[in-house]
Amino acid sequence: MKASSKNSAPEIEVGILKGERIRFNLHGSFRMGDAEEIGNGEMEAVVVSERIKLIGDGKQLGERDEFILYPSEATRDRFVIRDVVIGIGFHWEQKEDQEFQGALKLMISGNQIQVVNVVSVEDYLISVISSEMRGDSSPALLKAHTIISRSWLLAQISKQDRLEKKGENYEMIHQTEEEFIRWYDREDHHEFHVCADDHCQRYQGITRAHNEEVVRAVNKTRGQVLVYGGEICDARFSKCCGGVVEEFEYCWEPVSHPYLKRVDDNPPEHRINTADLKIEANAVPFIETSPDAFCNTRDATLLRQVLNDYDHSFSDFYRWEVNLSQKEIATLIRKKSGIDFGAIIDLVPVERGESGRLVRLKVVGSLKTLTVGKELEIRRWLSESHLYSSAFTVEKQQISNGVPGMFVLHGAGWGHGVGLCQIGAAVMASKGYTHKEILKHYFLDANLEKRYE
Repeated sequence: MKASSKNSAPEIEVGILKGERIRFNLHGSFRMGDAEEIGNGEMEAVVVSERIKLIGDGKQLGERDEFILYPSEATRDRFVIRDVVIGIGFHWEQKEDQEFQGALKLMISGNQIQVVNVVSVEDYLISVISSEMRGDSSPALLKAHTIISRSWLLAQISKQDRLEKKGENYEMIHQTEEEFIRWYDREDHHEFHVCADDHCQRYQGITRAHNEEVVRAVNKTRGQVLVYGGEICDARFSKCCGGVVEEFEYCWEPVSHPYLKRVDDNPPEHRINTADLKIEANAVPFIETSPDAFCNTRDATLLRQVLNDYDHSFSDFYRWEVNLSQKEIATLIRKKSGIDFGAIIDLVPVERGESGRLVRLKVVGSLKTLTVGKELEIRRWLSESHLYSSAFTVEKQQISNGVPGMFVLHGAGWGHGVGLCQIGAAVMASKGYTHKEILKHYFLDANLEKRYE
């Protein structure tokens, strides 16, 4: 990460996609380093003998390990990448052409080409907010989301720099004969700062970054971040917490952040008054009922303001149900885990977090028994894409000779549930809460600070 001057917005590198053949269009004037300008129009990059061959207008423009194409005029020149996959691994995965500003970097990665967009933090944020939600969302919600997205990004890059300087290996897997524990974070990116999909923050260039309200929210909060103890907060967010915000350590590395603790998603005067949801006897009635909370809404108009079309295809954010036959669940778990458990006899909750989300789940099969965690790995094992959340209870039906013919999962929320709840924050904004009040609700004792002009 670099800044052009001490108090200006830093530049970051965003991984867009990877492939053996990349098609793109240049609109405007681009150059390779200090070389002359290259032509507009259709371009193609292909891997040839472990190098990148760049082709434009039917002519070879060079063959290198890396190309960086710089725009002559940053606010005017654009490039379009063809067939970018969005929603990787989710139920709405699809391809689309995406338009970007900034520089285009092409680099060899294994036997493929890694496409990277070099762009300023503020321009990146305009895209992220537009990609994560609709531009006609409440100004308070847009400001709050801009600040947490900026905070998360700068905190992650700072962490990456510290790990590299210390030469530390970041371990995300713990495996024994009895357990397989894995969490997913952005530390498995080494060739760029962040990726463009939901694994980091959803970034789609300027494809959707054209709403004046989004631009206004980014400009009005320029350089502002959440800070705790002098450090920029690792500010997280998810679609719907399900009534209670989860704590960081139950989803990722075993680190306790004081500002990412349990929060009941309700006004202080109307607490949900839930007991300790780490206890199974308390988690079950909470998940299987529908208590009042900010994120407990089916307001279609409000949801359309918050969610893009591909998110809006799923409307049961707060409470949901999934039915899996014996054949379906046995096939899914074998496919996702790479282990043949045989018939699935039981799914036994071993550990839950503060929101009732499962952190460890014991899968009991006729051939194998193993405990899996953390929350995203559990969700991956039980769905073709990702189960909506790991806050669920298990009902076994059609039991014959000890083997259930059907598993019914009764669930709560969408996503990991840590930090800002997007649906809850949208409801808060609609009720007149300011962006500062929204941030104070979800990020305990964190303060706002301006880090650059």
